[in-house]
Amino acid sequence: MRWLVAFALLASLACSRIAEPPGGPPDVAAPIIIGTIPESTIVAPAFKGDAEFLFNETVSEGSSPNFGLGTGDLERLIVLSPTKDVPVVSWKRSRITVHPKEGWQPNRVYRIELLNGLMDLRTNRSKTGRVITFTTGAPIPTRFISGRVVDWGTSRPSPLALVDALLLPDSLSYRTTADSTGRFSFGPLPDGEFVVAGAVDQNRNNRLDSREVFDTIRLAAGRDTVGEIWMFKHDTVPARIQAIAKNDSMSIMVTFSQQLNPSQPFTPSQARVRLLPDSTDIEVEAVVTEKLYDSLYRRPAKPDSAKPPDSTVIRARADSIAKADSVARADSVRRAVEAARRPGRNQLPPRPVAEGPLTTKPPLFDRLVVRVRQALTSGSKYIVEMSGVESVSRVAGRAIQGFQVPVEKPTVTDSTAKDSTAKDSTRAKPPDPKTPPAIRRR
Repeated sequence: MRWLVAFALLASLACSRIAEPPGGPPDVAAPIIIGTIPESTIVAPAFKGDAEFLFNETVSEGSSPNFGLGTGDLERLIVLSPTKDVPVVSWKRSRITVHPKEGWQPNRVYRIELLNGLMDLRTNRSKTGRVITFTTGAPIPTRFISGRVVDWGTSRPSPLALVDALLLPDSLSYRTTADSTGRFSFGPLPDGEFVVAGAVDQNRNNRLDSREVFDTIRLAAGRDTVGEIWMFKHDTVPARIQAIAKNDSMSIMVTFSQQLNPSQPFTPSQARVRLLPDSTDIEVEAVVTEKLYDSLYRRPAKPDSAKPPDSTVIRARADSIAKADSVARADSVRRAVEAARRPGRNQLPPRPVAEGPLTTKPPLFDRLVVRVRQALTSGSKYIVEMSGVESVSRVAGRAIQGFQVPVEKPTVTDSTAKDSTAKDSTRAKPPDPKTPPAIRRR
């Protein structure tokens, strides 16, 4: 019986995770890389085995194991280039070993990047990474590629976006990730012509998968700056009409299933509006974007200068401004006192400034306004046909869909309201409670 208990104890110890022993001072430092195998920027024509990252302590293997699918916690932190397969990543306490699934190929430049985010057993996360660049016979390159990745849907930089540089004509793929501002600079890379792609890595497998938002730029040999890569959702089918609604009495709002090419000029000939049931053509005056329609056809509301400002509103605004000023002054005094108490520092670090949308390219949109020369009839049905409208992927097509104008309820005017509440002279008046009953009977 004792050997059964001992066997169960050994099995439980084998399945348990390695943790730091209790006691001692708390560990608050992240793991530090103390070396790599091989060293970076060397030529190792006979290199075999594993590349290794060596740490000063035992690191965590993560909660998701590595199965060669790119979904393991350690697999997400390793970017091995050039290879099309997920590398073999192994955890060995204070070491992480890496090698390509197909083995090291001769006369090739390899780049192994360990991204930041590695943790130790006390979940102290590292904020820095390391890159190993070596060759298996080719000369050590010196070229670096830099640029910025932007999400065209929001016109803002895309943090931690995937950057994939495909070397031509060998189709060798070198990958890295952008920083928190969407910028990237990585190398050294071989000389030659590249096709550089930026993508939103939704599943975080360090691979450019289908249906992910991306775009590419061709970089000629001898150039090192890509500029801005504006990513968008690519599609090979034309945009369809997703919804149609009345915009106002003289226009129709058409919503498409894809974002449209913002540089395409729109003309009235691209829209056809027909009134049902006779399919009578309604003349189209213009086809414009929603923003342009508001600036051309919508009149700004005139301020009511005759109405004096409300004194209570003015007083409330003044009180709110005074309160905000007092809070701001108290906050500035508190920060100044805290800064003075810090040893060796007499001022606070500057606050990060939130970066707004970029204006290098026009923003994307998925709606157009069709302006007609005849007012839309309440309750009537129409057919709208759009042709030659390009999606952001520059795929044009023909789309058609019908809609019905909602039935407008009659508006109630003041005179109508007064008439409805006016007393009916023909209706008998109720008896006066002050009148005696005898007089009531008469």
